Amino acid sequence: MDVLVHEASRVPNSYKEVETRPSAEHGAMDLQSNDQPPEATRIPQRQPVDIIFEDISYTVSLGFGKGVKEILHRVNGRLPAGELIAIMGPSGAGKSTLLDVLSGYRITGVEGTVFVNGRVRNMNVFHRSSAYITQDDRLQPLLTVIENIRIAANLKISTNTPIYAKEAIIEEILTKLGLYTHMHTRAGRLSGGQKKRLSIALELVNNPLVMFLDEPTTGLDSSSCTQVVKLLQLLARQGRTIVCTIHQPSASLFQLFDQVYVLARGECLYQGAASLMVPFLESVKLPCPVYHNPADYVIELACAEYGQDKIDALVWATQNGKSLQWFTNPDATLDTAALRAKHPLKNSGIYEKKSRQETSQYNQIKVLLQRGYLKTKRDTTLTHLRIAVNIFTGVMLGTLFIRAGNEGSRVLDNYNLLFAILMHHMMTTMMLTILTFPNEMNILKKEHFNRWYSLRSYYISVTLVDIPVSVFCCLLFSVIVYLMSAQPLEISRFSMFVAISLLVAFVAQSFGLMIGAVFGVVNGTFMGPTLSVPMMMFAGFGVTLRDLPAYLKWGSYISYLRYGLEGYVSAIYGLERKTLACGFDEVYCHFKYPRKFLMEIAMDGDQFWFDICALGVILLFTRLSALLLLRWKLMASR
Repeated sequence: MDVLVHEASRVPNSYKEVETRPSAEHGAMDLQSNDQPPEATRIPQRQPVDIIFEDISYTVSLGFGKGVKEILHRVNGRLPAGELIAIMGPSGAGKSTLLDVLSGYRITGVEGTVFVNGRVRNMNVFHRSSAYITQDDRLQPLLTVIENIRIAANLKISTNTPIYAKEAIIEEILTKLGLYTHMHTRAGRLSGGQKKRLSIALELVNNPLVMFLDEPTTGLDSSSCTQVVKLLQLLARQGRTIVCTIHQPSASLFQLFDQVYVLARGECLYQGAASLMVPFLESVKLPCPVYHNPADYVIELACAEYGQDKIDALVWATQNGKSLQWFTNPDATLDTAALRAKHPLKNSGIYEKKSRQETSQYNQIKVLLQRGYLKTKRDTTLTHLRIAVNIFTGVMLGTLFIRAGNEGSRVLDNYNLLFAILMHHMMTTMMLTILTFPNEMNILKKEHFNRWYSLRSYYISVTLVDIPVSVFCCLLFSVIVYLMSAQPLEISRFSMFVAISLLVAFVAQSFGLMIGAVFGVVNGTFMGPTLSVPMMMFAGFGVTLRDLPAYLKWGSYISYLRYGLEGYVSAIYGLERKTLACGFDEVYCHFKYPRKFLMEIAMDGDQFWFDICALGVILLFTRLSALLLLRWKLMASR
């Protein structure tokens, strides 16, 4: 019987939605039946997706003047719907690369054609009905299981769907994946197998027709591996196309796969049913030894342990993936024209033209702000430690420069304090962003590719969610150091002081975003302070702006620290501040007149609004630059 037709016949016109109730058995994974999905399982309502790829090659550049290297060598294949398909091969064979190409994650350097139901794949439309799950579990560790999946549901399911329907979908997925009893556990505290199941659950909320998984069993024990593969098998039985890479499965695990695609050095050694691989090897006079795991044996062949000529013989026998004779399904020999006839365009949901994301930008920003609020509230580094550091540093500087702001004899000390405050705001916010944002980048790559939200929505939410914490920390620090150092108790001057502090902190955070978007944590921690040194040189602290050489004057106009220091000086010593008090034992107090001090450091006391505007322009420029660098990084990784 035509298995594809049989699978398609089990797909109803709408999801089977039955009400599920919590029970004592919710924690167990319901995977007993591999032939028929449970009644309470949601089945795709659209036609299954049949994928054919022809002459796929992938090349990468080895660097300037070193040429290119071809990873995939014009491979071919067929990925039938309703089957669990494993891409196997030794390390470096091209498994993950082929998966990236088929999922659309890798687009640069790719040649060849991918057909979906007999038609050339439309990438934007295909992404709406597919999901890509990376090898590493890119989850939000501070959110619980139920919070993670609710965020996914609110982003990936239409806002027109009633809340009770979303909750029914969430409950069903958690129950079937054995996560119901762990719904209030934070993702960072889950076991490896539970994290993998949660990763799958997050992509299941919008019922994708195609799922690509990169090494889903890596790092799991044998029991967890079996559970994950049986789950994938169950999903495939519901009409989905499930494709995953796997390095070297055990014999029992190998039998769970419907179809196997074996790669070596970027060429296809075998494609067809897992149960027919042993007869295939016998047909090319490379019989698998008795009591030997076929998966281990074919990997040994792919590693050239029996000679390079054996690989060449296998590639020739399979015609580099063109041969389809080892499929158990006789319908597997259908060409693209037959598939087009079998899957009419007007009835195939895969070809519906819609926007890339399921929900509006307003909804995306709202949901991401909710997620950001939860993370901020629970983050010991980004929030709690940050507040503690501002309190400690404020008290330390206030103690060191106690009452320096109101004495003419200590004007230079107070000037040093202002520069120290500037360094605090710059380094604290910039380095914190550099240390934390690269980890967020990995999650962004996965979620953005899987159409959770647009980059613009993500960036707006990241910008907005940190404002309350930044303002609170800045106010807390400013009140402590301002009062302890006895700066002028005028609301206008304090407001100017806080305004400059906030703008400097926001600009420094923007630099942190720019560096964190491009570099990892290690390189970022080097680049951050290194790029800050020129900013400090041109700030006018060690060398006054008047004494800068003419050929270096330009540096002072691009240094945001220059405008920050100038703004502080205007707030404290500008606005025609009155004569400062001097100590009783002081015979001569040169800087008791603030105007003299301003002349000494070559600054005017009426530049505050100019400094505010300059910092605002720099902030806008750096924020836009960070967005552009983020967009470039996302595309460069593909």
